[in-house]
Amino acid sequence: MRNDYDVIVVGAGHAGCEAACAAARLGSCTLLITIDMNKIAQMSCNPAVGGIAKGQIVREIDAMGGQMGIVTDRSSIQFRMLNRSKGPAMWSPRSQSDRQQFILEWRKVLENTPNLYMWQDSVEEFIIESGVVKGVKTALGLTFTAKAVILTAGTFLNGLMHVGQVKTPGGRVAEPPARGITEQLAQLGFIVGRMKTGTPPRLDERTIDFSQCIKQEGEHDFHHFSYLPGITSQLQQRPCWIVHTNEKVHEILHDGLPQSPLYNGQITSIGPRYCPSIETKIVTFADKTSHQLFIEPEGATTHEMYLNGFSSSLPWEVQIEALRQIPALRDVHAFRPGYAIEYDFFSPTQLNHTLESKIVKNLFLAGQVNGTTGYEEAAGQGLIAGINAHQNVTDGEPFTLARNEAYVGVLIDDLVTCGVDEPYRMFTSRAEHRILLRQDDADMRLTEKSYHLGLATQERYDLMCSKREQIEQLIAFSQQFTVKAAAINPMLEANGLQPLTQGQRLHDLLLRPQLGIELLASAIPELRAQLDHLEEARRDEIIEAAEIAIKYKGYIQRETLIADRVARLDNVTLKGKFDYAQIHQISTEARQKLQAIDPETVGQASRIPGVSPSDINILLALLGR
Repeated sequence: MRNDYDVIVVGAGHAGCEAACAAARLGSCTLLITIDMNKIAQMSCNPAVGGIAKGQIVREIDAMGGQMGIVTDRSSIQFRMLNRSKGPAMWSPRSQSDRQQFILEWRKVLENTPNLYMWQDSVEEFIIESGVVKGVKTALGLTFTAKAVILTAGTFLNGLMHVGQVKTPGGRVAEPPARGITEQLAQLGFIVGRMKTGTPPRLDERTIDFSQCIKQEGEHDFHHFSYLPGITSQLQQRPCWIVHTNEKVHEILHDGLPQSPLYNGQITSIGPRYCPSIETKIVTFADKTSHQLFIEPEGATTHEMYLNGFSSSLPWEVQIEALRQIPALRDVHAFRPGYAIEYDFFSPTQLNHTLESKIVKNLFLAGQVNGTTGYEEAAGQGLIAGINAHQNVTDGEPFTLARNEAYVGVLIDDLVTCGVDEPYRMFTSRAEHRILLRQDDADMRLTEKSYHLGLATQERYDLMCSKREQIEQLIAFSQQFTVKAAAINPMLEANGLQPLTQGQRLHDLLLRPQLGIELLASAIPELRAQLDHLEEARRDEIIEAAEIAIKYKGYIQRETLIADRVARLDNVTLKGKFDYAQIHQISTEARQKLQAIDPETVGQASRIPGVSPSDINILLALLGR
């Protein structure tokens, strides 16, 4: 039993698992400490990964050599690509997972990662000397030393669960909270807040009348999360189901509001705006007579179902009575009620872009302790924290991602620059350059960066290079090949499309929204021959990527120019150059915000709420720019 490590990760949720894997695979001797090794990477709420913008984050994690995409693909029981009716910048992969298989797959990854050790225990105190973290002390009385520590405690810091007026200490149902850490960090000057999240009741599918539900099947095409070929699920694929609340449901919920911790003063912390409880929905949207709910399987073989959209902290009997007013659920049996949970978080403006604390050196924070919500946001932070903990230990260069490089970059920049006043959730609208951050090209954006860092493998890098070469060859062929009108017009007319009056380059023909590479290949033998030479395992992926690059070339080029202009401000260093309290030419609010956050660059300063364009111009003038 060793007691000295390079990196210690506290908490084995989605952030902790990615952090520990990244640090260990880069070469740091890493210890992962968790309260319960049987619940590693537990999906505390919805048993699904991905969704709007979140799916892009998972693709980015995979492109950099993280594990979430691989684990998700291996435990998937349903896959769908959301937002297909919109442009490719909005396409978002989502997978329903088998909750237990997800844990087992992560456990396999962790146990087979060199340099990674695990210990089941609860951390109660950090060892901090002269402003530098040196290790941790645990509930079992052990002391572990380390050169860097990553805190990924999720909802466990002083966690308190609510079902009606019943309050139970815990970080998750049937699991104890973590105590001591918040109090210690608060004494050191960390700004602490409380947040709230919730989960719905779990239902027995044998008591649900599915004839009263709308069936929602998964998709079975080439899309998945990992860019590595051959990563698939062997589990039975299962549908989800849609039901709706009604006025009777709302009436019962409304009558129960005096007993709701959210409305009787029992809970005062901030909940997620974009994932509200059912009682919040009926109050906020009082004019709506119905809300959509999704009944989702918790696994391939279990009878347990998750009722997405019905998060609640009402007394259990109110929850059940309301549910039984829905025709499909009139005889429903619940395995357990929904509950709300309050937990501590730390203001993320106290962090650098590496996720290292500004207050305690070599202490990193990732996940819900930074005020975020969602497995994907946590995992993305964990990956970056794990990388940078290793970099600190080995005196390497900091690894950060810009806003025009990744959704993970947008996420971290939003956190450390703007802070949070509610649980932070990623949306495509948060990324000003989202046409550059599509789910299809995360490997093109990030794999090379990670490969040179040492995290992405040679196999992954070679696959990316091969894919890029094949995409470029297909695009080049489309630019050089001229389609003759006589050859293509019968197919165009058969599909109700305008025929050509003269020959046209294949590239220009593909700009028509109704035409795709596969459809044109059915009428153009030369194009079919090109497709036949593509790598079989990734053929559809390469065709889709090439088609997007051709059809959206103008938008991509324009957005790249805009991003390059904005990035210039991120190349102008600001940190350590001014005492903002003495710059009276800028507004009082700007002075206070700049002093508190101490931005690294002019670009970061420009994104701080309360710092105006005129304030930025003054800073640039003072810098002589």
